[in-house]
Amino acid sequence: MSVKSIISRCDALFEDLDFHCVREWKQAHPGALAIGYMPIYVPRELIHAAGILPVGILGGGDRLEVIHGDAYYQSYICRIPRSTIELAVTGRLDCLDGMLFPSICDVIRNLSGMWQIKFPGKYVRYFDVPQNYESDIGGQYYINELQVLRDDLGRLAGRPIPDADIRASTAAYNENRRVIAGLYQYRAAKPWQVPTAELYLLLRAGLVLPVEEHTRLLGEYLAATDAEPRPVRDNCRVVVTGMFCEQPPLGLIKSIEMAGCYIVDDDFMLVARWLLDEVPLEGDPLQNLSEAFLKRSAESAAKFVARREDKGRFLIDSVRHNRAEGVVFAAPSFCDPALLERPMLQRALNREGIPYTAFKYAENSGQMQPIREQAGTFADSIKLWSE
Repeated sequence: MSVKSIISRCDALFEDLDFHCVREWKQAHPGALAIGYMPIYVPRELIHAAGILPVGILGGGDRLEVIHGDAYYQSYICRIPRSTIELAVTGRLDCLDGMLFPSICDVIRNLSGMWQIKFPGKYVRYFDVPQNYESDIGGQYYINELQVLRDDLGRLAGRPIPDADIRASTAAYNENRRVIAGLYQYRAAKPWQVPTAELYLLLRAGLVLPVEEHTRLLGEYLAATDAEPRPVRDNCRVVVTGMFCEQPPLGLIKSIEMAGCYIVDDDFMLVARWLLDEVPLEGDPLQNLSEAFLKRSAESAAKFVARREDKGRFLIDSVRHNRAEGVVFAAPSFCDPALLERPMLQRALNREGIPYTAFKYAENSGQMQPIREQAGTFADSIKLWSE
């Protein structure tokens, strides 16, 4: 397949707010279920092991007019919960048999309660994760949470979920994470070959496709883009951070790139990259997932960092590892986790002499020209005055 055909397919999945892909999968698998999940992280391995399709729900983006959803939240709340409930009450999420709401913030916690009231016949769970990272405390707590979810999914599927099935699903997601990590490494080495707008669409496709199919698609893209040389531009290399929950409009990503920036690392859709290493397949599968979460998971504003001196280290490491020349902070308006963390991360960058710029957006942002001008000015300043 060509790059154009692959990205065209991913773009069609991205634009489809009625989730026809999920509906077609369920028709092809009579009796099978689909469970939606909000960002940032859920153990998709358990959903997959139950024979259920995990479906990432990231709001309605800039293609959805929110009418009903505005009645559920105040105007000073980020847009993703309003557009998500708009998708639900207008029937677009009827193909889902349940929803998982991970512990991102109070807004998502409240959304899980609204879901229970609005859709009493469907499975709803607020999925909590540990804030203590000691194996015998937070680890044991998380194993218990995983077991509850495992039991729930087993009841939905009509059968217990054996360890062997969880290991097989873990292996499938290990492979998916490995290919995604390879794609990110390739993008960091040759960002002109992997425009971030294309990378973003590829990751979004993984939210609705079965993991095995998504892994094949990523491999096909890597082979196709490597075979189609693209022009190299004298762009500034930047890390973009703050977009871990409410996602940016695709036009925003394109605007940053058009302004003269190569994005060499980001925190889009962390669910696909949350676990940084392969999860072991030997031993207790729930303990393995727990230890992977505790010891080798990504950093974000939604994750507690106990040591103040460690705050921002992940961002500095990303800048150094990916040879970035600066950082772009891009957070959704009213996103408390991202906006409260930003000053601490900026302080860490200041200590290291790493330049940065910052702006806010909403998933339905329509005015990209100011963002493009700000990103372009930032890139120019690095080119002109950076050491």
